[in-house]
Amino acid sequence: QVQLEESGGGLVQAGGSLRLSCAASGNIFNINSMAWYRQAPGQQRELVAGIFGGGNANYADSVKGRFTISRDNAKNMVYLQMNSLKPEDTAVYYCNADLQLYDRRTYRYWGQGTQVTVSS
Repeated sequence: QVQLEESGGGLVQAGGSLRLSCAASGNIFNINSMAWYRQAPGQQRELVAGIFGGGNANYADSVKGRFTISRDNAKNMVYLQMNSLKPEDTAVYYCNADLQLYDRRTYRYWGQGTQVTVSS
Protein backbone atom coordinates (compact mmCIF):
# COMPACT_ATOMS: atom_id res chain seq x y z
CA GLN A 1 0.00 0.00 0.00
CA VAL A 2 1.31 3.40 -0.98
CA GLN A 3 1.11 6.44 1.23
CA LEU A 4 2.10 10.08 0.95
CA GLU A 5 2.72 11.77 4.27
CA GLU A 6 3.14 15.54 4.49
CA SER A 7 4.64 17.60 7.28
CA GLY A 8 5.83 21.13 7.91
CA GLY A 9 2.70 23.24 7.73
CA GLY A 10 1.83 25.83 10.32
CA LEU A 11 1.24 29.47 11.12
CA VAL A 12 3.74 32.09 10.01
CA GLN A 13 3.77 35.85 9.66
CA ALA A 14 3.86 37.50 6.26
CA GLY A 15 7.41 37.58 4.95
CA GLY A 16 8.33 34.42 6.80
CA SER A 17 9.30 30.98 5.56
CA LEU A 18 8.11 27.41 5.85
CA ARG A 19 9.38 24.14 4.46
CA LEU A 20 6.95 21.39 3.57
CA SER A 21 8.04 17.78 3.28
CA CYS A 22 6.32 14.79 1.72
CA ALA A 23 7.44 11.20 2.02
CA ALA A 24 6.22 8.48 -0.32
CA SER A 25 6.23 4.95 1.07
CA GLY A 26 5.12 1.53 -0.09
CA ASN A 27 5.79 -0.78 -3.02
CA ILE A 28 7.09 1.89 -5.35
CA PHE A 29 9.05 0.91 -8.42
CA ASN A 30 9.63 4.39 -9.77
CA ILE A 31 8.52 7.95 -9.11
CA ASN A 32 7.57 9.70 -12.32
CA SER A 33 6.77 13.07 -10.82
CA MET A 34 5.90 14.77 -7.57
CA ALA A 35 4.11 18.03 -7.00
CA TRP A 36 2.49 20.34 -4.51
CA TYR A 37 -1.04 21.63 -4.91
CA ARG A 38 -2.98 23.96 -2.67
CA GLN A 39 -6.60 24.73 -2.01
CA ALA A 40 -7.87 27.84 -0.28
CA PRO A 41 -11.41 28.00 1.15
CA GLY A 42 -13.97 28.39 -1.61
CA GLN A 43 -11.40 27.98 -4.34
CA GLN A 44 -10.34 25.18 -6.65
CA ARG A 45 -7.23 23.16 -5.99
CA GLU A 46 -4.32 24.59 -7.95
CA LEU A 47 -0.86 23.42 -8.88
CA VAL A 48 1.86 25.22 -6.94
CA ALA A 49 4.96 23.43 -8.19
CA GLY A 50 5.92 20.15 -9.81
CA ILE A 51 9.17 18.30 -10.33
CA PHE A 52 9.88 15.51 -12.78
CA GLY A 53 12.29 12.61 -12.98
CA GLY A 54 15.03 14.62 -14.63
CA GLY A 55 14.79 17.31 -12.02
CA ASN A 56 12.95 19.80 -14.20
CA ALA A 57 10.52 21.89 -12.21
CA ASN A 58 7.63 24.17 -12.99
CA TYR A 59 5.88 26.74 -10.81
CA ALA A 60 2.67 28.68 -10.68
CA ASP A 61 3.28 32.29 -11.64
CA SER A 62 2.12 33.41 -8.21
CA VAL A 63 4.99 31.62 -6.44
CA LYS A 64 7.85 31.97 -8.90
CA GLY A 65 10.92 33.39 -7.23
CA ARG A 66 9.57 32.67 -3.75
CA PHE A 67 9.01 28.90 -3.65
CA THR A 68 11.45 26.13 -4.52
CA ILE A 69 10.55 22.48 -5.06
CA SER A 70 13.17 19.78 -4.68
CA ARG A 71 13.38 15.99 -4.52
CA ASP A 72 15.44 13.42 -2.70
CA ASN A 73 15.14 10.37 -4.91
CA ALA A 74 16.94 8.09 -2.48
CA LYS A 75 14.40 8.86 0.24
CA ASN A 76 11.33 9.17 -2.03
CA MET A 77 10.74 12.64 -0.69
CA VAL A 78 9.74 15.99 -2.12
CA TYR A 79 10.12 19.35 -0.42
CA LEU A 80 8.65 22.79 -0.90
CA GLN A 81 10.67 25.68 0.48
CA MET A 82 8.37 28.67 0.79
CA ASN A 83 9.93 32.09 1.34
CA SER A 84 8.49 35.59 1.46
CA LEU A 85 5.11 34.15 2.32
CA LYS A 86 2.02 36.25 1.75
CA PRO A 87 -1.45 36.02 3.30
CA GLU A 88 -2.76 34.85 -0.07
CA ASP A 89 -0.57 31.76 0.24
CA THR A 90 -2.86 30.58 3.03
CA ALA A 91 -4.32 27.22 2.00
CA VAL A 92 -4.23 23.50 2.58
CA TYR A 93 -1.21 22.18 0.73
CA TYR A 94 -1.38 18.70 -0.79
CA CYS A 95 1.43 16.47 -1.92
CA ASN A 96 0.81 14.65 -5.19
CA ALA A 97 2.80 11.91 -6.88
CA ASP A 98 2.58 9.86 -10.05
CA LEU A 99 4.07 6.54 -9.01
CA GLN A 100 4.91 3.47 -11.00
CA LEU A 101 4.34 0.35 -8.93
CA TYR A 102 5.77 -3.12 -9.49
CA ASP A 103 2.90 -4.00 -11.81
CA ARG A 104 4.51 -1.37 -14.07
CA ARG A 105 1.36 0.71 -14.07
CA THR A 106 1.32 4.35 -12.99
CA TYR A 107 -1.04 5.60 -10.34
CA ARG A 108 -1.71 9.06 -8.92
CA TYR A 109 -1.67 9.51 -5.17
CA TRP A 110 -2.52 12.38 -2.84
CA GLY A 111 -1.46 13.19 0.68
CA GLN A 112 -3.92 14.17 3.37
CA GLY A 113 -2.96 17.85 3.24
CA THR A 114 -1.22 20.22 5.60
CA GLN A 115 -2.50 23.65 6.59
CA VAL A 116 -0.39 26.72 5.88
CA THR A 117 -1.64 29.97 7.39
CA VAL A 118 0.10 33.27 6.75
CA SER A 119 -0.93 36.16 8.96
CA SER A 120 -0.66 39.77 7.88
